[in-house]
Amino acid sequence: MNVLWYMCAPDGPYPWTPEGSRPVDYSYFQQLAKAYDRLGFTGALFATGAHDVWVLAAALLSETERLRFLVAIHPGLIAPTLLGKMSATLQEFSRGRLMLNIVSGDAKMLGAYGMKMPHNERYAMADEYLTLFHRLMAGESITYEGKYFSVEGAKLALPAGVSIPPPPLWFGGSSAPAIDVAAKHVDTYLSWGETPEQIKLKVEEVKERAKHYGRELNYGIRLYVIVRDTDAEAWDAANWLYDRMDEKAIAANQLFVGKSDSVGQQRMTQMHGGVKPANPRDLEVAPNLWAGIGLVRPGPGTAIVGSPDTVVKTLEAYQAAGVETFILSGMPLLEEAYRFAEKVLPKLPVNRDAPSAKQFTWSTLFDRDLNAKAAVG
Repeated sequence: MNVLWYMCAPDGPYPWTPEGSRPVDYSYFQQLAKAYDRLGFTGALFATGAHDVWVLAAALLSETERLRFLVAIHPGLIAPTLLGKMSATLQEFSRGRLMLNIVSGDAKMLGAYGMKMPHNERYAMADEYLTLFHRLMAGESITYEGKYFSVEGAKLALPAGVSIPPPPLWFGGSSAPAIDVAAKHVDTYLSWGETPEQIKLKVEEVKERAKHYGRELNYGIRLYVIVRDTDAEAWDAANWLYDRMDEKAIAANQLFVGKSDSVGQQRMTQMHGGVKPANPRDLEVAPNLWAGIGLVRPGPGTAIVGSPDTVVKTLEAYQAAGVETFILSGMPLLEEAYRFAEKVLPKLPVNRDAPSAKQFTWSTLFDRDLNAKAAVG
């Protein structure tokens, strides 16, 4: 399996409050990158947040040797040709360690960047965008006039897709238009915090849609982890977090997520309804799965809670449902990365190898182009 850890602010023991937060700066990101690389995680998710993920990923390449970088992008915010150029550059400099997380976001977040587009239309735009991206990464020269994009003589100067494979595409979305885009374009379909039973149904749905395009996908999920030596200690840690979820923090987060038109976010909110019961175990939505974090944090708010063996058992339940990839995190990121790596990773068949990239010299590429021209006269 692939096991990635999270790389994004905010952070701290309970970062939904000022007193529970810690400063997240470049020096701290360096610590995280070196730790994840050394501890044996497959990669790290560079999620959208306070820092620009492309600048951050480029700045941390030299801090790592084998860690893969899953970098978030929003279709339409930059031109597909520019995304191709940026991707080819980072893929070359990282020697094949880049992966792209295609994030359609929601109307509120994208509106802040000047994109005002209804939910379903965002996915229609993403379809056109990713079609152009694939063609560019395949080395095509493109002149195209579409509904959302227009390019003339677009072509990448770097030999992307030839000297180094194009970066794999990852994608998450629970609506029917989102699933169609995933089935058509991406390599790994991601989900947020559903139970193994729920994710099994979703995997089956996406697989069926992918068959329509003659494709097969990989599947992943984003979760929190609260792991301690025993189940009781893990639940004590969850209770400690729960005690620090005050009404102000819950109300602020529910106001933020309540305006989202993201189907995935709506599914997460349904797990707790924005209400904090007296007993935190009332938010245990499946054995060892706790929805409490969703009260104060947007996005995937489900945590695996338990001993190392319980965590492994739960991950194996997801694996049996068709999930090969896990994007995990704990609070704080650094300490919980060490805890998970020391207590759980040794019990898992984790893919720790950096991707191998077939290398071509520029003379090889020049010879290839000459041969191709000779073949067509």
